[in-house]
Amino acid sequence: MGEIEEVAGAWQVMMSRVAPDASAADVGALGARLLGRWGEEHRHYHDTAHLVAVLKTIDEYADAAEDADAVRLAAWYHDAVYDPRADDNEAASAALARTELTGLGVPAATVAEVVRLVELTTGHAVEPGDRNGALLADADLAILASPPTAYEAYAAAVRREYAHVPDDAFRAGRAAVLRRLLRLPRLFHTPELAARAEAAARANLEEELIWLNRNVMN
Repeated sequence: MGEIEEVAGAWQVMMSRVAPDASAADVGALGARLLGRWGEEHRHYHDTAHLVAVLKTIDEYADAAEDADAVRLAAWYHDAVYDPRADDNEAASAALARTELTGLGVPAATVAEVVRLVELTTGHAVEPGDRNGALLADADLAILASPPTAYEAYAAAVRREYAHVPDDAFRAGRAAVLRRLLRLPRLFHTPELAARAEAAARANLEEELIWLNRNVMN
């Protein structure tokens, strides 16, 4: 069984807990539609591989969350709407989650938490004590702590998603994103993950920022 099939199966199992009155057919159809979104051709980083990676990290550190299924649902939706030319992807993804999960019969409190978590990924700023937000933000940013070769592949994939942006404008915008991340007091909040990932992620961000600044100046 491939990763996509495994993720689709895990979606069905999770939804049997979250929305037990929903029909298996409706749950399966929604999962398929979401996977279709993640598989859109214009995605090079924010794709099904990213979804799988985020869900795996959430599963690995699920005990750190107050409601791991709400975090998983937020992972499914956090980039469900993704248009590199738009600046409201998180808001649109949150709105989609509200509509689709409510329609499937997910309890209102869970829907509200999923919407909040999706919106949190706009800036990845986590308030103290927000265990659900910490796990989702950490899982979303875990790629930043990759070994250098994998990090370079990630950065290159992001660049392909923004192929419509001229080099100078992309480098300036990307540098601004990296500086914003580096200004966060902590990139990671889940203790075990933070101990493993914080230093490596900051080193990767700083290295990419040096490269971007060098090329902007040149």
